[in-house]
Amino acid sequence: MNLNQHISFNGNPIKTIIKPMQEVVVILISSLLMAAGLNLFLIPHQLLSGGLTGVASIIGYITGWNISIVYFLLNLPLIFWGWKAIGRRYIVLSCISVVSNTLFMAIIPVIRVTKDPILAAVFGGIISAVGIGYSLRVGGSTGGFDILGSIVTRKRDVPMGNILFILNGAVILALGFFRSWDLALYSMLSTFVKGKVVDMIHVGHIKVTCFIITKRKDEMLCQLRKLHHGITCIHTEGGYSEQENYTLMTVTTRYELAAVRKTVAQTDPNAFMNVVQSTEILGRFSKPKI
Repeated sequence: MNLNQHISFNGNPIKTIIKPMQEVVVILISSLLMAAGLNLFLIPHQLLSGGLTGVASIIGYITGWNISIVYFLLNLPLIFWGWKAIGRRYIVLSCISVVSNTLFMAIIPVIRVTKDPILAAVFGGIISAVGIGYSLRVGGSTGGFDILGSIVTRKRDVPMGNILFILNGAVILALGFFRSWDLALYSMLSTFVKGKVVDMIHVGHIKVTCFIITKRKDEMLCQLRKLHHGITCIHTEGGYSEQENYTLMTVTTRYELAAVRKTVAQTDPNAFMNVVQSTEILGRFSKPKI
């Protein structure tokens, strides 16, 4: 047996090993971004990122305790809950994220990069959101309210950013009562920015409808069925050419749209595809495993 045969034997073990490694690398980079957003922008101005990180920050601001350790301890009960409610793989990745985030927060010094609290709120929110968004895309989280948000989005089709904004808003109100309403409003700005950026990256909840006009109906159907979404086939005719065509309609997610586009282009280079965003879906819809 040569090397190529050995690699492809038994379900491609190389791919089985590389994919989890890539996910862990993404989680580590996401944790680094999250810690950098906190220690370089938010914490120096005593702002909050929301979630359990925000709760840990409030406790740290009031008591002087180490915020990274408080953050780690607060995540433990949510991790145990998520293990039962969501699944082992998600929680394992979340554990890696929480531990690495705790370490990065302890390693990265708390430095005031900018003196302007508005700039600190905006850029701290953006940097943290990039970390959260890509962590969610590989199937993990940064712990805390992300676990709660993931539980909700798996049961109800609502944007993750909206859930985080609502949950984080309650924490930020607490900052207004305990510290300063100016700091609370700056933190609210940071949370709003973070929610929007998370929704730009974590697009699994956004549905789109694809209308594909092709003459190669059978070949196109065969390839599109591999994407595991329903397909409606309509017999149509060109308005000018009066030639026979077929229109295939399928609803997918923004996350999977690139795969649909690639499939259509490879199957029929002459096909025409129109993509529109779907505002509401009623009925059965298979969610992607992301």
